[in-house]
Amino acid sequence: MELKLARTALNEKPKTIQLNKIEEAIEKEGGQIFYFDKENPHKNLVKLVEFFEAKDFSVYLREVRYGLSDGDYMYEVHIL
Repeated sequence: MELKLARTALNEKPKTIQLNKIEEAIEKEGGQIFYFDKENPHKNLVKLVEFFEAKDFSVYLREVRYGLSDGDYMYEVHIL
């Protein structure tokens, strides 16, 4: 599965990351916090949560609002 990381500037395209790269980063460094772009389908983020919960990780997913517009948000995922 491929997910889009949060943008660092509003006018740039989001970078992508594969699920196996996320898993490698967690195995290497332990708990991680990832920020994903709003263009990701919510169902893919739920699949990400379920994937890591099945591997006995604690996962927390939330929506982070950074502006007043309805479209000003990103997803924050804590994997411990």
